[in-house]
Amino acid sequence: MSKTAEWIAAHMADAPPVLRERAMQYVPPTDGDAAERLARAAGAALDVVLAHAGGRGVALDLLAADGLITLALLAKANAAPAELDAFAASLMRR
Repeated sequence: MSKTAEWIAAHMADAPPVLRERAMQYVPPTDGDAAERLARAAGAALDVVLAHAGGRGVALDLLAADGLITLALLAKANAAPAELDAFAASLMRR
């Protein structure tokens, strides 16, 4: 398990197992900048949601996207607090 995956698992320990598993499906199994990897994973989950016309079938993907973007912001806040504002703004432009 990558360091980022371990970090995510620790921060999602109280989430329902099905949500943790779905979120982890979007996180690539490599290490690197955790905030960026989590933001890309959140974007991938959101792309799945947006590709569907609606319905409950993608609700778990939407929850995963929400959790992943929250973790991306937390990871950036922990690693580089001075860069959090710029990082958050960059996420809004994606």
